[in-house]
Amino acid sequence: MKIPSLLAAVIGLTLTLSSAVQAADLPGKGVSVQAFHSPISEEKFQTVIVNKALAELGYDIKPIREVDYSAGYTAIANGDLTYTTVNWYPLHNTMYKNAGGDEKFYRAGTYISGAAQGYLIDKKTAAQYGITKITDLKDPQLAALFDTNGDGKADLAGCNAGWGCEGVIEYQLDEFGLRDHISHNQGQYAAIISDTIARYKEGKPVLYYTWTPYWVSGRLVPGKDVVWLEVPYSANPNGTDTELANGKNYGFDINAERIVANKAWAEKNPAAARLFALMKLPINAVSAENMMIANGEDSVADIERHADLWIKANQKTFDRWVETALNAAE
Repeated sequence: MKIPSLLAAVIGLTLTLSSAVQAADLPGKGVSVQAFHSPISEEKFQTVIVNKALAELGYDIKPIREVDYSAGYTAIANGDLTYTTVNWYPLHNTMYKNAGGDEKFYRAGTYISGAAQGYLIDKKTAAQYGITKITDLKDPQLAALFDTNGDGKADLAGCNAGWGCEGVIEYQLDEFGLRDHISHNQGQYAAIISDTIARYKEGKPVLYYTWTPYWVSGRLVPGKDVVWLEVPYSANPNGTDTELANGKNYGFDINAERIVANKAWAEKNPAAARLFALMKLPINAVSAENMMIANGEDSVADIERHADLWIKANQKTFDRWVETALNAAE
């Protein structure tokens, strides 16, 4: 064998052995991870990004489960699932506590910040009738504007049963004396809000609940097409003050989405725990991706591609997350 050929072979063997050693040394080697999010496909993007970072640490990534929030928290507490990226804080505080709270869960850092939610109506009707608060709909004539089934009550396109927002809406209907004036229409949110958007396009008044990040506010843009309704004062099951710095009060806290993991698992996996604590995803990135889903790019392969594109555009940040997490395992 010629010297150059021998040298090349030695270098190739060295690189192969180095890669094998690196793979063996990764903190996640031999450890499986399974995340959950709710059946809302728009929650997959942020979960996939975390999974891809975990894969860089060597973890064996299992398919993401789609289950209702309460069942998901219970599964994490029991160790049947590993983590979720969609712990809405403080909206999910009751579910979090009921499933075991800090004794069962690891939660550090904030993944996504600035998530707003509340009640909205179309801007045209708001301006024409001077509607600014949800309690304005105690006026039967105003409530009738949003009546879609002829019972004289305003129909609110509302929240799926079991979601955190359901508890807030139901609480406020009682607290503000709105039971006789507003019907909380529940079911599959995607179907209900699609009907609401269709009604808006027909020029009819609409009343609905929504949140950000989500694609709805890209179709019905607050300030342009619709306006937020205020509540008369803070009132919710968490007992928090929802008044904003500007004096506005939309009845819901500005939420964060935090990563929650099984506590025992996190303690055994410091690299993953460090990763969960330091990752941060801009809310506008999630909203932009959600709009791509709404425009038809909604398959698992599409969402995986969306995540890859975001990582590529933010490679230095992503690599820094992984490097910092690796150092935590040493």
